[in-house]
Amino acid sequence: MSDQVEQKEPGNVTKLYHEMEQWQVNVGGNAIHAKRMPGFFRTAKYLTASLWLGFFLVPYLRWNDKQAILFDIPNRQFHFFSTTIMPQDMWMLSLLLLLLAMTLFAVTAVASRVFCGYFCFQTVWTDMFTWVEEKLEGAPNQRRKLDEGPLDARKIRIKATKHALWLAIAVLTGVSFSVWFTDSYEYWHNLTYFNLSLVPWVVLFLFIGGTYFLAGFMREQVCFWLCPYARIQAVMLDSQTILPTYDFKRGEPRGRILRHGQSVQPSTTSAQGDCIACFQCVQVCPTGVDIRDGQQIGCITCGLCIDACDSVMEKIGRPKGLIRYASLDEIEGRPVKKLYQHPRPIAYMLIFTLAMGGIVYGFSHLGSLKLRVIPERQPLFTELSNEVIQNKYDVKVVNKQEQDRYVQVSVITKLRGYQLIGAEQPLLVKHGKDTAYTIYVKAPESGIDKEITPITFRVQDKDDAQSFAEYETRFNAPSPKHETPEHETDINIPPK
Repeated sequence: MSDQVEQKEPGNVTKLYHEMEQWQVNVGGNAIHAKRMPGFFRTAKYLTASLWLGFFLVPYLRWNDKQAILFDIPNRQFHFFSTTIMPQDMWMLSLLLLLLAMTLFAVTAVASRVFCGYFCFQTVWTDMFTWVEEKLEGAPNQRRKLDEGPLDARKIRIKATKHALWLAIAVLTGVSFSVWFTDSYEYWHNLTYFNLSLVPWVVLFLFIGGTYFLAGFMREQVCFWLCPYARIQAVMLDSQTILPTYDFKRGEPRGRILRHGQSVQPSTTSAQGDCIACFQCVQVCPTGVDIRDGQQIGCITCGLCIDACDSVMEKIGRPKGLIRYASLDEIEGRPVKKLYQHPRPIAYMLIFTLAMGGIVYGFSHLGSLKLRVIPERQPLFTELSNEVIQNKYDVKVVNKQEQDRYVQVSVITKLRGYQLIGAEQPLLVKHGKDTAYTIYVKAPESGIDKEITPITFRVQDKDDAQSFAEYETRFNAPSPKHETPEHETDINIPPK
């Protein structure tokens, strides 16, 4: 079957077939001990990883004697400094998730798996765990020798220290995750005295176990077999996407070099490519990928192979960039489009802009009060004995402030002679929750012109005229006796 395919597209398909034949995937049989080498992309990884410090520190920020950012799930509230978001405003969370997804898709379409290489929780924590391992066990060769060596006192001491530090990081991670959902100071107090309830204990141990196991033992296997994003990335890339790429035209054929004194001489002919088969690009790769075999599912676009190759090229006096961020079109000599000529990133950013606009609109219209009015359905109205029509309403007021407030209820309507029953005095609304009241609106039949009359309920903070909310609903009534039939409205009847 491969011969038939090659007849249609012999160049591309043959190259792809041989490229796939050479792919190497570590299936977990041997641990990957990647070498750490200084360089631009290694520094970038350290800087982006440091952003995760905010994950540990932000929950301890205080605002008005309370936690500045808190996902209060038991009370169904999200506190963001002085703003409180209630379940009724959670549509903004959907827009936020859409915004983050579009950002991820756009970045992936332009620069491949940058998120995986620099920002992913698994990548950062694995890098942290292997850094601890390197400090205790030494360079990659020393680590391999220690793993294969006998279980003596030295090995037990080193391994026990390493795992103790890993567990300490895992515990700190679990606590740091948990305090996003409860007051951090109170959580630490309860944790110190082992006074947490069942759910916090379960969440804490799940995060401790997950961090310790995934970052300490599975490592790159999570990227290969568990992460769904690694599987769907292929549909996000095209020939214009830039990613760490080996320039095979410049690098092939590969060959070793020999040193004579202080000079570097090729071991073969002058036709040898720039790749000297030093395998430094493979040794620094955290997933064990050989980038020279083409783009693979294990590549997380961290760029560490670029640092390694550039350092070797500098030592042997050859130009940097044998491995570099480049698109397939650039490597194969095809025209390279500008960023604004990529249709998919433009579409992603358009959706991003719309989502951002929705979030900004939502935040600017949050208000401190939210009102919902539900008219009674059965019956729609009640006819009283004194020719008065009465409607019943369930009025729910959400107070997003941090204190209980009194609100004055009023209505805006074209009904004449109406009465508001149940809200003659200011009503107390509890902070951070719904407060429900039953309110009646009465109107004489002579003051009603239609079967359905629009009516707007308004609640206003008794002490703050700028804090109010409105809700439009309807007032139901029977057909008014004095109402002119619609078919006679525009007919002029001539006199007899």
